[in-house]
Amino acid sequence: MTERQAKILAAIIEQYAELATPVGSVLLAKLFDASSATIRAEMVKLEEMGYITQPHTSAGRIPTDKGYRTYVNSLTLGHTEDRSNRVIEARITSNVARTDQAIRQAVDSLVELTHNLGLATIGDQLYLSGIGNLFSQPEFISGENVRNVARLLDNLEPWLRETAPNQPLNVFIGSENPIGRDTGVSLIISRFRSPLSDNSYIGTLGPTRQSYSRVMSLVGETGKMLERIL
Repeated sequence: MTERQAKILAAIIEQYAELATPVGSVLLAKLFDASSATIRAEMVKLEEMGYITQPHTSAGRIPTDKGYRTYVNSLTLGHTEDRSNRVIEARITSNVARTDQAIRQAVDSLVELTHNLGLATIGDQLYLSGIGNLFSQPEFISGENVRNVARLLDNLEPWLRETAPNQPLNVFIGSENPIGRDTGVSLIISRFRSPLSDNSYIGTLGPTRQSYSRVMSLVGETGKMLERIL
């Protein structure tokens, strides 16, 4: 993939996350100050390589799981000091005497900030919040998609316990999910140590169409805060 193709792929992913509609060459041509024909040619190459696809008869393209993975791998995440992090830290700190409540507050904060479903392990239990956020996304209008996600949620806690992902920040995109491969969701989780467990997890579950840079940063920072404060 060329540098320009990588930038076009990133633009498609970011625009699709914001607009929730397939991204066309006209919009991209404006962003890159290039002709629509030039952009279309690059989009054809990206599609041939499997990074984007054309849904139905739409003139626009959307990312594939392969495209998302390539994009996520290219992200450089650093520590971010912003209002969102301060809000989460304040809620954790105010509940520091109750580990379980502090974790719940951290999850609820992620729900508010990412508009995804939030989750965390609290001892041997899985805490979920914001299910309505997930099912209100346009990707989950059909009943079959909702049922697929529900099955994933039913099996998520035992999978986390058995598999114990060992990276500080873990991202499972769409078909990469070991359970619920056809659900069209991405699981972003941070591992942290707490008084309840050395392998505690906090994260979000949302559609593959989301702002990965922001959500990954928030989840990663929240895991670090919990480990530091608790």
